[in-house]
Amino acid sequence: MESPLIPTLSGIKRLSAALELRWQDDNLKFSLDFSELRYQCPCAHCVSEITGARIIKPDEVSSDIKLIDMQAVGNYAYRILFSDGHDSGIYPISYLHELCQNHE
Repeated sequence: MESPLIPTLSGIKRLSAALELRWQDDNLKFSLDFSELRYQCPCAHCVSEITGARIIKPDEVSSDIKLIDMQAVGNYAYRILFSDGHDSGIYPISYLHELCQNHE
């Protein structure tokens, strides 16, 4: 069985209110607002493990939320700490790529 290809992230840049992601595979760059990244957090506090439904509501995320820290998790994901104290989300690189593609 073939494993799915993980998109190649060739660059990350923190802007004042967004994270800029550059993808080598499709030679594109996208900016994801910190508030959108926080809202799209894939952790069990934000998404029901049973139903897959998003628990957090868009209006529960401050529009001026900040990214405090971003740490690599192996070679496949990033853990992001936001200014509201939330830090339990692990964002796989493939998920970040999906967010960028859906953000167009």
